Amino acid sequence: MVHFLTIVAFALHIAAGAVGLVSGTIAAVARKGGFLHRKAGTVFVVSMSVMATFAVYLAVLEPGQLVNVFIGTFAFYLVATAWLTVRRGHGASGLLDKIALMVSVCLCAPFVILTFQLATGTAPFVQSTVQFKGPVLVAIYGFTLILVLAVLGDARVVLVGGLSGAARISRHLWRMCVGLTLAAGSGFTNGFARLLPGPYHVPAAFFLPQFLPLCLLVFWMIRVRFGKVPSRH
Repeated sequence: MVHFLTIVAFALHIAAGAVGLVSGTIAAVARKGGFLHRKAGTVFVVSMSVMATFAVYLAVLEPGQLVNVFIGTFAFYLVATAWLTVRRGHGASGLLDKIALMVSVCLCAPFVILTFQLATGTAPFVQSTVQFKGPVLVAIYGFTLILVLAVLGDARVVLVGGLSGAARISRHLWRMCVGLTLAAGSGFTNGFARLLPGPYHVPAAFFLPQFLPLCLLVFWMIRVRFGKVPSRH
């Protein structure tokens, strides 16, 4: 029974991830605030939430997958807070924003500690079969930076009582784009790469899809900061 549930969870995780990649890409390139953007964005949030939920479930079942508990929770947190940002009115906040702040602090704290240990050369508190060097080390530093920014952003929302204008849209955009980046990374470097013949390896080209949402993020952040903020977002 447990094996059957694991297979079902794995299938739903993959299916939701595929839907998330497609819908997230559509939302990223569509006109902001338009019908297509809003509908695709809703599908993206739902599919990413399903994908992240089953990712955490599978990580709990499989030994040595603690890091995926953090990543799955972070993916869920990103799309949930991005959705909440635009669902709330301008300059509004509430209990869910305080909960989001607590979640981001809990996610951030162990990565800050790990980053400090790796930067100072002390023994890391977590054991891993993957060595903390090269691209893995860069990824940890980058992930920690994103988490720190998330905590600061949540604290700002709670302290000032909500955001409005360009700051509100920027918060939504970067969280959705980083969520899409996580989906692309999971799909290409952890999913599609396993379908290639021979031992598991990740071709360099498979890292490219992870950078495309970040490039779109830079583009849209510039548009939001120096252009017209969509009225229906």
